[in-house]
Amino acid sequence: MTVQIRHLATTQSDFEATFKQVLHWSAETDTAIEDRVAAILADVRLRGDEAVLEYTARFDGLSVPGMAALELGQSELKAAFDSLPAEQRTALESAARRVRSYHERQKQACGLSWAYRDEDGTLLGQKVTPLDRVGIYVPGGKAAYPSSVLMNAIPAHVAGVEEIIMVVPTPRGEKNPLVLAAAYVAGVSRAFTIGGAQAVAALAYGTRTVPKVDKITGPGNAYVASAKRRVFGEVGIDMIAGPSEILVLADGTTPPDWVAMDLFSQAEHDELAQSILLCPDAAYITRVQEAIDRLLPTMPRAEIIRASLEGRGALIHTRSMDEACAISNRIAPEHLEVSSSEPNKWEPLLKHAGAIFLGAYTSESLGDYCAGPNHVLPTSGTARFSSPLGVYDFQKRSSLIEVSEAGAQALGKTAAVLAYGEGLQAHARAAELRLKDGGQ
Repeated sequence: MTVQIRHLATTQSDFEATFKQVLHWSAETDTAIEDRVAAILADVRLRGDEAVLEYTARFDGLSVPGMAALELGQSELKAAFDSLPAEQRTALESAARRVRSYHERQKQACGLSWAYRDEDGTLLGQKVTPLDRVGIYVPGGKAAYPSSVLMNAIPAHVAGVEEIIMVVPTPRGEKNPLVLAAAYVAGVSRAFTIGGAQAVAALAYGTRTVPKVDKITGPGNAYVASAKRRVFGEVGIDMIAGPSEILVLADGTTPPDWVAMDLFSQAEHDELAQSILLCPDAAYITRVQEAIDRLLPTMPRAEIIRASLEGRGALIHTRSMDEACAISNRIAPEHLEVSSSEPNKWEPLLKHAGAIFLGAYTSESLGDYCAGPNHVLPTSGTARFSSPLGVYDFQKRSSLIEVSEAGAQALGKTAAVLAYGEGLQAHARAAELRLKDGGQ
């Protein structure tokens, strides 16, 4: 059965209008969700642990006598790790090692304090310090994501965050050992089996049991996204993520089956995920369509993939690879694969993407799990102004200023002139009093 994915060409007269329809996705949250989330946040803020217990029983079907039963101790995390097959333990440790190595290099590049003294002895600089405590939200329920634990906890750990609090829903009490083991490997400090808006509220406001954090990171459903949006300002957040996306730029040299499966890799997340192919070779696009039709029945999540491809996917014939790169920059995709025999020829033309995967052997899935760079990426075109999650998200910068007596003579006069110009006399006099003549 043929997958009814859109076939477009940039030479079509109606391409622009159709292209905009393909890209359209509304980030607006359903009013009913917004109202329910607002009520949950207010209730958790007011009643704390009691409210969290009630919502966990209602939404996750997990009724326990107290919050102690929802906290995972370090011994349980280690036991989960020890219980895994050797192959899974090795894979988890290998992925964690690569993620940690990448983020340690990132810290060296951008996360260091610095200072210098100018000619009059004034010291100017920047002090970089980690956040004290962060919360990481790990999705649970329909699927379990140990990779999300690594990608959120490890950069926080590398940044120097002292305490990392993990929350993960466990519907009906079903705990995924890979998620718990990942928490152990990544250095999570405390973990609670709670989820949804109530977990976000507990992290943002604090309860008797769950400590208040400075920032919340990690993906979640519409309720989690709405809750994160509402608590921003009380705490920091990483981003409001939309559906997953992949854009493949192909020159026709990669086996069509590989590209078809790469498109599947995002489409299988959910029906709203988006998979797009840009290629200047019309015959190759036909071969990719044939591969899609042949391979889809072999996929366990075939119906989700089909709905995603038919609802939001597209195979687009471009005039050239140069045009494909230009369109890619307009889309600013979360994941961008350059499936070409000369990926480094096209990479300089690509400005906007969450992550760029160069060459036919670099499948997006390697970045999701174990390549090293973070897989928490900006979606819905926000890569135009946003970056992947990283060490810098768990640090903050303070400016350092130490003005010498000599420096105060020049700077004081400048500051006073500008302050008087703004009508702020106290500002001006504070600077003038440090002058040798007291500003007389």
